[in-house]
Amino acid sequence: MINYLKEVQAEMRHVNWPNRRQITFFTIIVVVVSFVVAYYLGVFDALFTWIFENYIL
Repeated sequence: MINYLKEVQAEMRHVNWPNRRQITFFTIIVVVVSFVVAYYLGVFDALFTWIFENYIL
């Protein structure tokens, strides 16, 4: 177990961590894409609800 933790620590030194600007940029991208997907899902949900209520029921 100790050997495993030493290897993990050694590998973590090789990781190329993103800087603050990259983290901010990708966070904004994720939030914008999430809102766009939520908007389209909401539109389709409203459309299918309207179709179901007006034509099926």
